[in-house]
Amino acid sequence: MDKLRIYNPSSLMVSSSIEYLLPEQINALTQVFLDWYDTDTKKAQKLNRGRYWLTFLVLRYTGARIGEVLLIDDTTDIDFRNSEIRLITLKRHSKKKKNTTRIIPVPDKVVSEIARYIAEYPKMRGKVFKLHQSNFRRKFYELAKKAHIPKNLAHPHILRHSRAIELLRAGVPVTIVQDLLGHSALTTTAMYLRISGQEAKGILRDKGLI
Repeated sequence: MDKLRIYNPSSLMVSSSIEYLLPEQINALTQVFLDWYDTDTKKAQKLNRGRYWLTFLVLRYTGARIGEVLLIDDTTDIDFRNSEIRLITLKRHSKKKKNTTRIIPVPDKVVSEIARYIAEYPKMRGKVFKLHQSNFRRKFYELAKKAHIPKNLAHPHILRHSRAIELLRAGVPVTIVQDLLGHSALTTTAMYLRISGQEAKGILRDKGLI
């Protein structure tokens, strides 16, 4: 299958107006969240911390909006066999107020973590993601600071930008990224991209158009 060079990781240029985390920053933030969850020995506190950890994981690997993740019903919206999560798409700026749903594939380890948590705390079934958004934001900022993430990047929405860039740099077509992120217009997703003049010339040459 022919590949557009625009998705080449070495040539993809990101719009200067988009803020996102570098891979090493994502890894550092993930490790801080995991350490915070793992190091507490009190069962009641670990039960609560696990919900924050799982919310972080889903945000990181779906690129979803925080409001969408907090609407997940773990009894109906997670396909543990196929490692997929169903999300209600919240289109804040759409003239059509009716929300739709989308199915997001995630790494097996994400659904495994959710399954392990539910097995350990069965009474949390159906309530895993029922967190207060303001509480999660505060904890995110606190842990991001420990991971040495700059203050302007220390918010949950940064994971959405970061996942979009990660997918595009891995060669995922922009239309698929649009569907995964739940963008109503392709132009919104395209904001993550910028083609240099040299790159455009290379694409035209590859296609036999010049």
